[in-house]
Amino acid sequence: MNRKLVAPVCEFCQSRLNSVFTALDDEDVTSLSNNHLCNYYKRGQVVFLEGNHPMGLFCINKGRVKISQMGIEGREQIIRLAKAGDIIGYRALISNESYTGSATALEDSRICIIPSKVFYGLIQSNAGLTANLMKLLAGDLKEAERKVTHLAQKTVVERLAETLLMLNEYYGKDDGATVDSFAITREEIARIVGTATETAIRVMTELRKEGIISIEAKKIVILNREALVKLANMYD
Repeated sequence: MNRKLVAPVCEFCQSRLNSVFTALDDEDVTSLSNNHLCNYYKRGQVVFLEGNHPMGLFCINKGRVKISQMGIEGREQIIRLAKAGDIIGYRALISNESYTGSATALEDSRICIIPSKVFYGLIQSNAGLTANLMKLLAGDLKEAERKVTHLAQKTVVERLAETLLMLNEYYGKDDGATVDSFAITREEIARIVGTATETAIRVMTELRKEGIISIEAKKIVILNREALVKLANMYD
């Protein structure tokens, strides 16, 4: 089970500086700090479930989370990854609807919960926060349109190559060369790409044989980024 923690102090939270809440003034930051909770989630624990009604906003203080939906025959489709500084569950909260997806911790994570009343009050009092949320929602729409186009027009190889590049940027170390797979399994990679696990493994094996990537026990190393960009049919 997740356990309650002493909530991080928002005034000194580095994750907040990379979030939509960077627009808050000192008074609103203090209000936020005094009116939120924090839970600790072990890897694999559910943060919220598809179909449930939101009671607040989730802000990731530390760790990584996947947002997924259950598709045909119960197959999971990962639609988004979130990291420290990201907020999750905001679309359902803003629209006052049930969650259209579930959130699950990809690694041990510390996540703050901002009650609905507090969140709505901040929106009403801070135009900068509202603007940041509008940009975030617009970005979500743009990304959704891109995914629809790619699913219709790109091959599995192209989508998988693009996913590896995205994961490299998302999880990569300082040298920009590795994708840590401690939190992303082969099955989860397939669920991001939108293909069967067997197909994803086969394509990745082919990429390894061609010397584009190497697959080790706990990580995938991109050996030839230029070739991967070309396979993904992307402009570098």
